[in-house]
Amino acid sequence: MLHGRTIEYVIIVVYLIGIAVFGIISGGKQRSVKDYFLGSKVVPWWAVCFSIVAAETSTLTFISIPGLAYLTNLNFLQIAFGALLGRIVVAFVFLPAYYKGEMKTAYTYLENRFGGKTRSLASIVFLFTRVAADGVRLFATAIPLKLMLNISYPLAIIIIAAVALIYTYTGGVKGIIWADVIQMFIYLGGALIAGIFLIHLLPNGWSSVVNAAEATDKFNIIHLGFSKGFSGFFSQPYTLIGGLVGGAFLSMASHSTDQLIVQKLLATKQLKASQKAIIGSGVVIIIQFAIFLVIGVMLYAYYGPLNMRSDDIFPMFIIKVLPPWLTGIIIAGLFAAALSTLAASMSSLSSSAMMDLYQPFFGKAGEEKKQLRISRLFTIMWAFMLVGSAMFFMTTTQAVVVLALSIAAFTYGGLLGTFLLGILVKKARQEDALAGFIGGIFIMITVISLNLVAWTWYTLVGVIATLLIGGLLNILSDRDKNLL
Repeated sequence: MLHGRTIEYVIIVVYLIGIAVFGIISGGKQRSVKDYFLGSKVVPWWAVCFSIVAAETSTLTFISIPGLAYLTNLNFLQIAFGALLGRIVVAFVFLPAYYKGEMKTAYTYLENRFGGKTRSLASIVFLFTRVAADGVRLFATAIPLKLMLNISYPLAIIIIAAVALIYTYTGGVKGIIWADVIQMFIYLGGALIAGIFLIHLLPNGWSSVVNAAEATDKFNIIHLGFSKGFSGFFSQPYTLIGGLVGGAFLSMASHSTDQLIVQKLLATKQLKASQKAIIGSGVVIIIQFAIFLVIGVMLYAYYGPLNMRSDDIFPMFIIKVLPPWLTGIIIAGLFAAALSTLAASMSSLSSSAMMDLYQPFFGKAGEEKKQLRISRLFTIMWAFMLVGSAMFFMTTTQAVVVLALSIAAFTYGGLLGTFLLGILVKKARQEDALAGFIGGIFIMITVISLNLVAWTWYTLVGVIATLLIGGLLNILSDRDKNLL
């Protein structure tokens, strides 16, 4: 009979092997680049919906959101509602343009609207951002595996990356999407089971949670934030306006300009299916965040105030309080959250490299089998790049890790602003787009470095900066032409 840690090991090993095999089988046979990167455009909307949620949920989310509610309250939900608003905009503004043009990546639109240089720059920025940010997430996922198996960090990183690579390389985006569906239910199911177990540990069950929450105002969702004045208002991340507006623009950027998400949206057959998938993901995200946040409140009811990092509360409960079989399921859930993001990252990196950089410069000529072989080689290359990125962060300070996780904040505003420049300013040229994009990124570096506003405002500030620079340059160029 299995006891203690052995049960945990068996559950985790069975999960890692099982998800790799499932991803390979569900992906089917890949005959073309379209099959490999777009799933032959036959994936049902609900599978894409769950896959999007799984891809944007990482190990850090799994751990940090309960810790946030433990430390504060439910104000974070304001951002989740803002994210739903942003996805509705993406569904009815951006997706029709993507499907109308039969686009294969998010950045094809930029070439059609401005030119090849804008598309190439956007793709390069995406590649850099994704490798850095997901390298950190890969390292974070390797930490529990290293501690459990008593192995080195490099080996733990390689094991996790290898599992994701196996079904990404073989099954393509279709295999990734179906594996994501399973993995979402694994990590969400694990969280729910942990929550139910936690309630039973409390002396008065749910009443204990309610009493602790009411005493500390932890069930508070809406925070107006007007009491701190104008400058103080923009320094608070979790206000009603900041959450709704900031969450909307962040979601618009991540779900309309980030190839990791757009690739999945383009895997559906019709525009309506894609629209249902992205709006549905917004609803699921609200439910998911609510579950993780309430778990954080329950942890406060169980432990009371503790003098330790909030991010360590849920992991401590999982390891020290839960029975071994349940610990194994929860840790498998942690790996599920990580693998879904990692596999999506590998596929989106290789699809952007292939379609945005390789094909435009080296042509689409050649056998379909050769194109598919090159695409798979790109997948392997980016897997190695992600491993290298994770190992780099393994030896750096926490400040650098936080910086890497914030890289999207530097670039999302510029990316979304460039897309909006093409939509809103009909006369905008490629020169305007490039100047706005680059200028917006530099302004965001300044804003973030000086800590001028809370992180929820970053994307909006970047969008405004990009539109102002690109729009003004366009006006000045038109005026110069009229003077000639």
